[in-house]
Amino acid sequence: MATPSAAPEAFARAVAGLRAAAPRPEILLEEIPAPQRLAPHSFALSATVLRAGDEVASGRLILLHDPAGHEAWRGDLRLVTLVTAELEPDMAGDPLLPAVAWTWLTDALEQHAAAYTAIGGTITQTASTRFGELAGPAPTADLEVRASWTPTSTDTAAHLLGWCAMLASTAGLPPPGVTALNDRHRVG
Repeated sequence: MATPSAAPEAFARAVAGLRAAAPRPEILLEEIPAPQRLAPHSFALSATVLRAGDEVASGRLILLHDPAGHEAWRGDLRLVTLVTAELEPDMAGDPLLPAVAWTWLTDALEQHAAAYTAIGGTITQTASTRFGELAGPAPTADLEVRASWTPTSTDTAAHLLGWCAMLASTAGLPPPGVTALNDRHRVG
């Protein structure tokens, strides 16, 4: 796999945009090995979202580049994400949650002026209860967002910031500069 310095200029600019954007402090980003079979050039980041020191969501953002273009992508760059987050158990069965979660992504991209095309994805909500030898913690509920879209330029910094805003929404973080009422009196 080619490194960004040996890659086409469009890919190198897109990687630079992802590296340059700075998310809010609760979101920790790390470069990780990218999948090598999806496109001639790829780059990947992982994210961990912390709330009060606990991991409440995580995600991966993968940048794919095929200099020849890809018909389904409607371009030569593609961003692909997988985000998972813990839910309050009562939210796991909310029939409106998938539609709301989808708007967390699309609204965040629009709010950061991250122009895109060919967006698609799935939202999955699950509830798990352990029994027998696996009995233990209380029932858990999770949300999973899988999505991909084609940026309309190589300026990907806005896409990273939009993705991070979606991660924050998925994790239940308040907007930047706002303190959640239940966090105000927390002693730590």
